Amino acid sequence: MLSPKRVKFRKRQRGRLKGMDERGSKVSFGEFGLKAITSGRLTARQIEAARVTINRQVKRGGKLWIRIFPHVPITKKPAETRMGKGKGNPEFWIAEIRPGRVLFEMSGIDEATAKKALELASFKLPLQTVFVKRNLL
Repeated sequence: MLSPKRVKFRKRQRGRLKGMDERGSKVSFGEFGLKAITSGRLTARQIEAARVTINRQVKRGGKLWIRIFPHVPITKKPAETRMGKGKGNPEFWIAEIRPGRVLFEMSGIDEATAKKALELASFKLPLQTVFVKRNLL
């Protein structure tokens, strides 16, 4: 699964997900993409589940780009622990997603196959997504 090799700080504050994503909002590498239209948090497991689903559908044909990376640590306190005594230890990693972000890109396959594969991958994600094509000027 995806996780950073090293980070500057082990624990991070939660913050807020507001506004639209300006960066990563266009299909840059492939021909087709899966774009988020709601904000949310994707765990490394959810990203991996979507990737496996896409690869199963296209039977290892074409090329896939994962445009997001889980670099935010999420901490948890142990079960049945009293309040206080500091913040819990990092348990897993997430990617913070804002509306407009392209999550996956594909190329080298026909549009119908790409649409079906990305639709099946979207079922694995806790976000609302839309299928997008590259704008060739």
